[in-house]
Amino acid sequence: MGLHDWFLKKEVTSVTQQIPTLTPDDVYKYIVQKFNESIAQLSFANRVVFFHEYIICFNPADYNQFMDNKRGIFGLIIQESVKQFYDTLKTYRLQGKTVEPSSNKWVFRFVSHPDYKRGDKSFIGKLLPGSNVHKEENLRVTFIPRQTGIAETYDINDEILKGFTFYSEGYYEVPYQEDLVLDEKKIMNSETSVLARFETIVPDREYAGKKIEFLMKEEEIIVTGKEEQRDNANIFKIPSDWVNAPHLRIRFDKNNGKFFLASFGEKTILNENEVKLSDMQNITWVELPLNSRIVLNGIVGINIFKS
Repeated sequence: MGLHDWFLKKEVTSVTQQIPTLTPDDVYKYIVQKFNESIAQLSFANRVVFFHEYIICFNPADYNQFMDNKRGIFGLIIQESVKQFYDTLKTYRLQGKTVEPSSNKWVFRFVSHPDYKRGDKSFIGKLLPGSNVHKEENLRVTFIPRQTGIAETYDINDEILKGFTFYSEGYYEVPYQEDLVLDEKKIMNSETSVLARFETIVPDREYAGKKIEFLMKEEEIIVTGKEEQRDNANIFKIPSDWVNAPHLRIRFDKNNGKFFLASFGEKTILNENEVKLSDMQNITWVELPLNSRIVLNGIVGINIFKS
């Protein structure tokens, strides 16, 4: 059964009126609704628990309409959403309840799926964004077809997430404020701090079929392998025996807006062309166009996408 059928298993007999396009207010209310639902579902005893990561999925045309005609609107939606989050949490705190975060940040991702129709939207929430701990239990997605407006919730696994398209420009990371007061500047800065997005799938058994994503926020990063001991923000560690440590250096030249790559691993192929091996005293940089495919040691593929 295809993903489209999996989501839209209820047939809609007829649609006689034009489906209205999604508005910023629709998205804002949807996010706040899911925040409140997470509190109701996760809280216990005197402790208030809530999701920290929100993945909102649209039809590609709806997503592009936001980006083409309302660029920057997602950042404003996040501002108002987090403000409302904090207002709600303040109310619980005044009631004497324990309001402590399970993470030190909020994460918002706006994504698309080709099988969604205009007006469709879905939601996936996570408790601990950025956690490297593998959870055996499935995630849950709440899908609302615009034609019916009836929410349907399903269990999903990481394999299903491969069908979603993640955008670097749709990623927002906001620090959690213990005083429950939003610092709006930090939201807007988070959008512009991501220079590029990298994706890879490694063949090692424990990660088989899992997509690993890395957001490039530094002007120069190191792509390295399983043996790497460092855990800095500029380290893209790929947990595979097929990746040397280090294997690549990638830098962004802000003067001309281009990316460049240097290889230190056994073998690196960039868009079907082998990259000359460099050493620390004699580095050879080659241009790395966006949407390129890099193959390390003939096994591990990495894709680079626009920020």
